[in-house]
Amino acid sequence: MNDALPAPLDVRVMNMIATILFVCCAVGVVVAGSWWFLRNPAFGIGRIVVHGDMSHTNPVALRANVAPQLVGNFFTLNLQQARDAFENVPWIRTAQVRRDYPNGLAVEIQEHRARAFWGPEGSPTLVNHFGEVFEAQADEEEHNNLPRLEGPEGHSLDMLKMYDHLAPIVQPLGSAIDTLGLNGRGSWRMKLDSGATIEMGSGSNGDVIRRLERFVRTVPKVAAHQGRKVDALETADLRQMDGYALRLKGVTTVSAETAAARAKAEAARPAAAPRAAKVSRTSTTNAPRRNN
Repeated sequence: MNDALPAPLDVRVMNMIATILFVCCAVGVVVAGSWWFLRNPAFGIGRIVVHGDMSHTNPVALRANVAPQLVGNFFTLNLQQARDAFENVPWIRTAQVRRDYPNGLAVEIQEHRARAFWGPEGSPTLVNHFGEVFEAQADEEEHNNLPRLEGPEGHSLDMLKMYDHLAPIVQPLGSAIDTLGLNGRGSWRMKLDSGATIEMGSGSNGDVIRRLERFVRTVPKVAAHQGRKVDALETADLRQMDGYALRLKGVTTVSAETAAARAKAEAARPAAAPRAAKVSRTSTTNAPRRNN
């Protein structure tokens, strides 16, 4: 049996060139077809269906605002970028985006549920029930009774939890918490709807809570002793180790110890050098030490 003679070099070269050209043409056809298929307007995003609790979001306005930001069609759209576009809309906390064949998107959204204002008066920032800070335009009627939290950045969740502990404690005072503040030294302060301010000091949350509980439990008797009710409270300082100091509207008395000391000092003064007695409006308990 005779072996076949090898093809001439020029024939082999022609065959290789033909094979390369065929492969290139096939690849070109596939690429062109894919480009046409993916860019065909028939596969553009034709509808966006939004689901979820939308108390503050209008679905029509939401689609109108987000649609121009969506790049690509049903097949090429980046779902993560689409999700980010929805979550950048005020009041939307999370958005789950999936393709809805043949040319739509299905979006499941969760809105923020505001629990408190965050920051100084007039700030558009709020805190949701997860303790997360977000910016949105609050409805005055709906959110008029929300408290305000003022504290260092990153402490919103801790402050929201503290508020939930303190809010029921102050109910016997007949006034809710308007503002709860925490300064950089860890000292707590609250302002009530009545306008009264209460300095609660620093320490563990348990220490602060116990000081407030003691105050709320005993202040009605202290006020009654001065002929007043708890709604006469103007200020209270609970940073004392063994008691607290308070100021009541219309009360211009001092503690018995302070009055005795001042009377003794006045009696010891020379008759030729009388001085007007200094009157304080603060009623206090003995408290030589303080918590910041």
